[in-house]
Amino acid sequence: MKTIVLIGMPGAGKSTVGALLAKELGLGFIDTDILIQLREKMTLKDIVQRSSYLALREIEEQVVLESEYSSKVVATGGSVIYSAKSMAKLKGSGKIVYLFCSVDSLRSRIHNFDTRGIAAPIDQQLEDLAEVRTILYEQYADYTVDVSSKAPAKIVEEILQFNLET
Repeated sequence: MKTIVLIGMPGAGKSTVGALLAKELGLGFIDTDILIQLREKMTLKDIVQRSSYLALREIEEQVVLESEYSSKVVATGGSVIYSAKSMAKLKGSGKIVYLFCSVDSLRSRIHNFDTRGIAAPIDQQLEDLAEVRTILYEQYADYTVDVSSKAPAKIVEEILQFNLET
């Protein structure tokens, strides 16, 4: 059966849209950020503060590679895109949908950018992060949805219009 993997910047709505999409399709739902937190027994923010953003990326890669995704909707962490191994596994599992969100919309959605637990250098600005990651998201995406000014239910409707069968 189908597996749908949602990628995009923090604040794009991957977790919210993913849960709604899974419900609509009758599939299981996985949020890799939650898997990381359960495995490490701490929040993403705590991992970054206690270790580093690079440590979080390594843990994320391990969790993604160890997990099974058959017939599920998967909401990934925004930094999964830095791991070619993770992206190869996810791409092999199903269709990749990139939830594009403009920097202005992200800024209005993310009120805790500096403390959220984002796997990026502490001094990296949102615009710079988006610029680097967008190139990678577009490279792996089978489909892209601009979610900048859309409600989650509308985003789900758009995703359902794609040929999601793998």
